[in-house]
Amino acid sequence: MRPLRHPLIQRSIAWLFSEWLRFCYATTRWTRENEQVAEDVWAQDSGVLIAFWHSRLGLAAGSWPMDRAQPPRAMISLSADGEFIAKAVARLGIPAVRGSASNKDKKATAKGGTQALRDGLKYLKAKGGLAITPDGPRGPARTMAEGLPVMARMSGAPVLILGASAKPAIRLKSWDRALIPLPFAKGAFVWDRADFPQGADVSEVAAEWTARMTAAEARADEITGLERV
Repeated sequence: MRPLRHPLIQRSIAWLFSEWLRFCYATTRWTRENEQVAEDVWAQDSGVLIAFWHSRLGLAAGSWPMDRAQPPRAMISLSADGEFIAKAVARLGIPAVRGSASNKDKKATAKGGTQALRDGLKYLKAKGGLAITPDGPRGPARTMAEGLPVMARMSGAPVLILGASAKPAIRLKSWDRALIPLPFAKGAFVWDRADFPQGADVSEVAAEWTARMTAAEARADEITGLERV
């Protein structure tokens, strides 16, 4: 067994990581662009999908105002890495919906996708906020599978697109080049809103939303001065 996958070690590291993120969020100087789009959705009595690229998982939780927005949950894969992430974000007040609805290269049932879809739709109907990384859990990076637009079509929920950035930050050598924030950074959240057009083709919507998500992230990087990779 890998040591980092031992439950006790994993819980301990998840606790340390969540506390690190809290400290970084609190000490970062945030710029929030186009946030009125998000405020309008937060004020609605309805569910909402939140979409950002997988590399910005370490930043996204800092964008969500727990006191006035829909209570959030995060769709996280059933992998061992997903178990660690689920433990960490739960400590930040974001419980997990386990399964991957975005990986079209594997059978949905193999990754809990069918149950995750049901649970996600149920939570949206209960007027919650559901966070999804539509290029996760294994990429390709910044390439959207059809899970997000399918959920938007089935639920009728609006999609809040989030571009998040911070500098300085640690960039991991993972498939998505994930960012881990550092304290006292310059940070940015950039918002956009998308709604599934009635009668639209899912693949065409996925392509359009991919471009919009990447544009929001690129704008956030422009604000902070983070180099794009």
